[in-house]
Amino acid sequence: MRPTAQGITDGSGLPRYRPQQTEQPAPCEAACASGSEIRSWIGHVAQRDRTGLDAPEAYAKAWRTLTDANPFPSVLGRICPHPCEFGCNRSENDGALAINALERFLGDWAIDQGLGLDMLDSEPKAETMGVIGAGPSGLSFAYQMARRGYAVTVYESRPMAGGMLRYGVPDYRLPPDVLTAEIDRIRELGVEIRTGTAIGADISFEEVRCAHDVLYLGIGAQMPRLLGIPGENGPGVFTGTEYLSHVNEGHPVDIGTRVIVVGGGNTAIDAARVARRAGAEVVIVYRRTRTEMPAIPAEVDEALDEGIGLELLTGPIEIIRTEGKVTGLVTQRMRLTEPGPDGRRRPEPEPGAIFEMATDTVIAAVSQQPDWSALDGIQVQDGWITTSDLGLVDGAMWAGGDVRGLDIAGSAITHGRRAAEQVHAKLRGLTAPDTDRSTPIGAERVNFEFKETTTPVHAPHLPVEVALQNPTVEPTATITEAEFLAEVDRCFSCGLCMGCQQCWMYCTSMSFTKVADPKPGSYYTLSLDACEECGKCIEVCPCGYLEVAPP
Repeated sequence: MRPTAQGITDGSGLPRYRPQQTEQPAPCEAACASGSEIRSWIGHVAQRDRTGLDAPEAYAKAWRTLTDANPFPSVLGRICPHPCEFGCNRSENDGALAINALERFLGDWAIDQGLGLDMLDSEPKAETMGVIGAGPSGLSFAYQMARRGYAVTVYESRPMAGGMLRYGVPDYRLPPDVLTAEIDRIRELGVEIRTGTAIGADISFEEVRCAHDVLYLGIGAQMPRLLGIPGENGPGVFTGTEYLSHVNEGHPVDIGTRVIVVGGGNTAIDAARVARRAGAEVVIVYRRTRTEMPAIPAEVDEALDEGIGLELLTGPIEIIRTEGKVTGLVTQRMRLTEPGPDGRRRPEPEPGAIFEMATDTVIAAVSQQPDWSALDGIQVQDGWITTSDLGLVDGAMWAGGDVRGLDIAGSAITHGRRAAEQVHAKLRGLTAPDTDRSTPIGAERVNFEFKETTTPVHAPHLPVEVALQNPTVEPTATITEAEFLAEVDRCFSCGLCMGCQQCWMYCTSMSFTKVADPKPGSYYTLSLDACEECGKCIEVCPCGYLEVAPP
């Protein structure tokens, strides 16, 4: 018998297994940076036959559940490092669900269908919201406030909305029309986005503060940092964000035939792959090992497949110039010491291990920070704003995204949503949603034998030579509808009933009754009046929704 909990011993000394229905947090949702109800939106599609929905109806319900937390499913379906998949219990069996690929399919389907985002409350509110920065965090806050009936104005210095999604992510990873389509849906809710409006130049910070009841700072961290080494000031040296922004804006960038990118994060990988697509020989220099690289591992693999070199345990010392032009980078071999307070092993120079690498261009993709020059009166510490856990700066000002510390787009979206929920609750005298996450259900509670052993779907990739010859074309395709449907069926709905009927079929005392209007998570009611407490229902439940009740 699969129940691992101790049965309750009755007067005869025999163990009894009194069942109870208990919803458990899903590990995919607990690990999701954007806070999406992954189990629920997958359930709408995977369980459509049990709820009486046809495929398009199920897709629409799934998409609306997904966009309740994240208005950018097509975007995140392409660029998110999908921590949700690392949490998936199925990863311990035959491979995690390809949640990122599922999200991308659903997002693209909704764009093709022209679906619009839902309002939660159409009654106009008196208070107005101001947002500085039209990146993922600012737009997430704007979306959540607009759908609750608030007038929202977003101030964006650049010509187009999107922030680093627009200007920092290469087109081959995120096609501009996909980003534009998902931003346009937010505009359709009534959000006014004033592009080309720089705080401090076109309008003062004080004017913006006075014009709105609440202000949200989503300015990101777009001020790049150089390496701090001799020779870096002058032509032939770019920061990672600077280089990517120039390329995305369509400006010609002369990088020569040899490029060195310094850094190990996603920006470094993106810059290297864009330079490779421009025809250059590219080498990435990183001062730690590949294990410590913060970049998405799959992106690193693809960079290596494209012929990009990787010099590990190597740090830059000096940029060499000949008659003003970059000709080389002097580097130092490094070794890792014991972990520091942050848990990361610190690099230190190997004595005497210095060598020069020939190059025409150096791209420094080591870090960036917020630009506070136009925001008078904002208190920052070491260049970063200090907020509460939910983003509160003061009574009428909130902040989120990279302005609170560098992180992924999904986290920025969550910052915007949670701040909006708190603001709305405060203004309307409501109780704000609880943001605490309980411990998710583990793989030991899942009966993997209930479903056939299958491997996750793998989206098709262009051959490397084709991808390099088409620098703005996505090398990875969206999965097909058939692949989408096959993949959602792999979900075990960990911790929540999926209507599999096992309990109902095996119960000899008829303790389970079918729900008249079923929906994901609600298929059977349980009455213990006639229950024989044999525990068979707990044993056969594949998703861990049934467990032994305490005495």
